Amino acid sequence: MHDFIQLSNEVIQAIHEKKPIVALESTIISHGMPYPENLECAHLVETILRDQGVTPATIALHNGKILIGINRDILEHLADNSNVTKASKRDIAFALTQKISASTTVAATMFCAHMAGISLFVTGGIGGVHPDISNHFDISADLIELANTPVTVVCSGAKSILDLPKTLEMLETHSVPVIGYKTNDFPAFYSHSSGLPLLHRLDSTKEIARLIKNHQELKLRNGLIIANPIPLEAEIPDEDMNPIIQQARKEAAHISGKSITPFMLQRITELTAGQSLKANIELIKNNARLGGKIALALHKLNPPAKLATIKQIEKT
Repeated sequence: MHDFIQLSNEVIQAIHEKKPIVALESTIISHGMPYPENLECAHLVETILRDQGVTPATIALHNGKILIGINRDILEHLADNSNVTKASKRDIAFALTQKISASTTVAATMFCAHMAGISLFVTGGIGGVHPDISNHFDISADLIELANTPVTVVCSGAKSILDLPKTLEMLETHSVPVIGYKTNDFPAFYSHSSGLPLLHRLDSTKEIARLIKNHQELKLRNGLIIANPIPLEAEIPDEDMNPIIQQARKEAAHISGKSITPFMLQRITELTAGQSLKANIELIKNNARLGGKIALALHKLNPPAKLATIKQIEKT
């Protein structure tokens, strides 16, 4: 399987120099935000990590390869090309076989990051259980991947368009720990708090790094969620967002499958006159800052030998 992996020069250099590496998804670029804000946000997030001494590894599928780290040309292609496919884990083999360009969802990014030996991943929000589950049984593959892949995901909870109580129940059923960073409540993406209490809270990146290390040493096969709320000054309160989400959901009644989330995010951006897009950008920047700090703290705990090596994964 490692024959499919192609490392960027920056990632190769980071491995040689034993620098911490953080994975980033690419669906947020191709399907999560409009152009050119998506491209600007992608550059900002990578810069935030680099400025901390952490190497960003944006993951995508292109020309029959899993790219671990992408160059500027491919980043711009993902941001400004309507033909880019949104690939979850189920789509990876097909996309590689057809040699098509595809962005990776949370589930696909986790899988690819784990293949490459990267244990920390920063995103905006995870997928989850969609409302009205009894009628269509729409549950994101992100939750299944979190149950089966030992990658730590730094996020601002699950997207607000989802059924957050059922999403948390699903994570609990699959033994996925959800750790609130300086919060006792599950974040609601655009909003600082969903009002749903969490069992676990940690207030420092050193504690989080120790948790990740213990999780790894126990050889637990599930992922970890570090729930990092959007900054209060950037949030859109639940009471303001809920009517907008309900309207967008009503308009999306004719849509199914993986097209629902991109449609609703775009419609919510329109209904909030761009306020939700600004909030989305602020929360992912905030997650990148936290992810970089965790990566540095974890790197101090983990000897370089435990990181992936060129000999293990570089076949291209």
